Amino acid sequence: MQFKWNYQPPTPSQEQSANELAEKLSISPVLAMLLIRRGITTESAAKRFFRPQLADLINPFLMKDMDLAVDRLNDAMGRKERILVYGDYDVDGCTAVALVYKFLRQFYSNIDYYIPDRYDEGYGVSRKGINYARETGVKLIIILDCGIKAIEEIAYAKEQGIDFIICDHHVPDEELPPAAAILNPKRADDPYPFKELCGCGVGFKFMQAFAKNNGIPFSRLIPLLDFCAVSIAADLVPVVDENRILAYHGMKQLNQNPSIGLKAIIDICGLGGRELSMSDIIFKIGPRINASGRMENGKESVDLLVERDFANALKAAKHIDEYNEQRKDVDRQMTEEANQIVARLESQKHQSSITLFDENWKKGVIGIVASRLTEIYFRPTVVLTRDDNLACGSARSVAGFDVYAAIKSCRDLLLNFGGHTYAAGLTLRWDDVREFCRRFQQYVEEHIQPEQTEAMLDIDAKIDFRDITKRLHCDLKKFAPFGPGNPKPLFATEGVYDFGTSKVVGREQEHIKLELVDSKSNNVMNGIAFGQSASARYIKSKRSFDIAYTIEDNVFKRGAMQLQIEAIRPREED
Repeated sequence: MQFKWNYQPPTPSQEQSANELAEKLSISPVLAMLLIRRGITTESAAKRFFRPQLADLINPFLMKDMDLAVDRLNDAMGRKERILVYGDYDVDGCTAVALVYKFLRQFYSNIDYYIPDRYDEGYGVSRKGINYARETGVKLIIILDCGIKAIEEIAYAKEQGIDFIICDHHVPDEELPPAAAILNPKRADDPYPFKELCGCGVGFKFMQAFAKNNGIPFSRLIPLLDFCAVSIAADLVPVVDENRILAYHGMKQLNQNPSIGLKAIIDICGLGGRELSMSDIIFKIGPRINASGRMENGKESVDLLVERDFANALKAAKHIDEYNEQRKDVDRQMTEEANQIVARLESQKHQSSITLFDENWKKGVIGIVASRLTEIYFRPTVVLTRDDNLACGSARSVAGFDVYAAIKSCRDLLLNFGGHTYAAGLTLRWDDVREFCRRFQQYVEEHIQPEQTEAMLDIDAKIDFRDITKRLHCDLKKFAPFGPGNPKPLFATEGVYDFGTSKVVGREQEHIKLELVDSKSNNVMNGIAFGQSASARYIKSKRSFDIAYTIEDNVFKRGAMQLQIEAIRPREED
């Protein structure tokens, strides 16, 4: 992929602020400038950023309906009602259900959990799920990571004598379901100051409020923070403000004392014995939790996450790992088919979006395929498959474009839809698919900005190799956890050369292992450029080039660092 490099040189006032902050904090001006670019301009704000405190979590009772939710849960426990914790089948939903269920079962035994079957019931609240609740004597359902649009289903549950507490983070409609309480910071009437919680985060805030109301020490919640970190990473919500606090302490929990189920997944992934990062969740842990819901039923993932016995957890983790291997095979096949369709469709090449449908594609994997196509073609993408007379779809977006708004513009064609700015799901009649695709494409064409369809690299700072010290590398780790809103710092160094030992590596000779020297310092740096072997001939020609990179640990050489090179650009003067 050809990237456009975006670098905004610091203004004189930013440079002055960075120098002052560097002196106060005893850090390099490079690091201080990274803070300034993140809007962190004071010593106290920098200390809060580097050392997030659980004491700074927002009062959960500031969230609309939180008092109603806690009162209804207290009443259910007082009357010994049966409670069902119900959630979506993705990582966010499964971790949310595991968190709430694990916390409440310490104090209450008449409780169960439920994950709908993606293929039999579809997304969100299902009549089958409500009927299961009625047949098992449930009087209260706590629903997590979905439910905000389930008006008819929750009205049906109410007729059966079942109340709902909704804990969701997806964008609500003007009309809300008739639930006993609706916890969603994105409600138009919600004064809660932080709007970007994931579903698991909303569930955590509910348990925080319940604990506070019942005199339960906050320390009882800390062992559950690893679930928050996993959901924040996997759901790609902004890692800022309250999410940063939850992710920071959740990663600490995940690394020091993970729950039994997560420990089993970590072992199966081969991640044991090293410091885990948010990237490990996104690429290793999250896909395995997702896999059972994509291939079979997400309840298996929750079974694993709430397991008390490690031997059983390890067995379940191996089973889920098999699902993940199956998912990879289906994913590869569908992505290849989708790429072939895009290549054949000349019309797609000139449009600002991609819309594809195939009645044979597996419903559980279309979201991944939509993500892949968005990454490859850098355009908002909708992928649809057939389910009887219906079409089920997933949408993914590019930076800065609201794909949820694009789908909402076609709502008269839709039977159901939900999501947020960068990801959404939808259901419509199969006969309406072509008209939906036409109107979705028209909306994108009218609203997307040209720069949003370009693969962009946002460079944080231009530095020389002499600036890359062990101290800098160590301090950069304090910026973690990384994610949307707090990306890993991306540096650029101009005018570098091959030291003479760079070579193509990998099973298919697709990567380049580099030893580079820059023209200003003569320092030699090791680097790895994944999937960029096409640049090898230019590099070996001894001509200079620019690189954009992050600074990483060298996993094969303890204590050493290396550059992970994201892009290689020939020098313009060459």
